[in-house]
Amino acid sequence: MEGDRVLSFDDWCKLNGFSRSTGQRLIAAGNGPQFIKLSERRKGVTVAENRRWQASRLIETAA
Repeated sequence: MEGDRVLSFDDWCKLNGFSRSTGQRLIAAGNGPQFIKLSERRKGVTVAENRRWQASRLIETAA
């Protein structure tokens, strides 16, 4: 299923239109989606989790 697909950190940054450093800052501040550990040095996020995160950002922005 599409929602189960995992995006790498780099793909996630590209999809959402920000640089790696901005993505890292969001994650470090706890303002990003819930990432999963893919290996010792790689992390990723499911498409479904990214959509939930994007929707929550729209709600915060509209408030």
